[in-house]
Amino acid sequence: MSKATNRPLWRCSKCGRGFANRNQSHACGRYSLEPHFAGKPPEIRQIYDRFLAALRDIGPVTVLPERTRIAFQVRMSFAQLTPRRGWVDGHLVLAAPVKSRVFRRVESFSRHNHLHAFRLSRPGDVNKELCRWLREAYAVGGQKHLTRSRQAD
Repeated sequence: MSKATNRPLWRCSKCGRGFANRNQSHACGRYSLEPHFAGKPPEIRQIYDRFLAALRDIGPVTVLPERTRIAFQVRMSFAQLTPRRGWVDGHLVLAAPVKSRVFRRVESFSRHNHLHAFRLSRPGDVNKELCRWLREAYAVGGQKHLTRSRQAD
C-alpha cells in the first residue's frame, strides 16, 4: 500500500469535507439530496438509487451532495451524477481512457485520471457494463490506481 492510500484525509475546517490532498480547492457548503430531485419524475430518483446501490455493492462510499451535482467518494471523488428533468448525466474517473458504448466522451486530465461521461435515461441503464466500470472507478476513488502504477513503473 502506498503512502497516499494510508494517509488520513485532510478535512476542511469550514465544511468538514475530507480530501485526499491537503488544502484541495473546493466550494464549501452543506447541501442535501432533495433539491436535486425536486420537480423531477420519480424515475430520475430511481436511477440515482440504483446507481448508489451498485456502488454500495462494491464497498463503502461517501455521498457528497453539492450545489450542481452529487459526487461519490472513497478517498477521492471518482464519480458524479447530475439529475436533469429527463435523464441523469454523470461521469466516472478511470485510470486509463476506455472505449465503451456506455461513455459519450472521455477527457484526460493527467496520466492516471480520465473522465468518462455518460447519460442514464432509465434505471435499467445501470447495467452490467456500467457496473464493470463502476468497480474500476471505485478503485480510483480509493487511489488503488496509484499503487498499481508505481509497481508497474
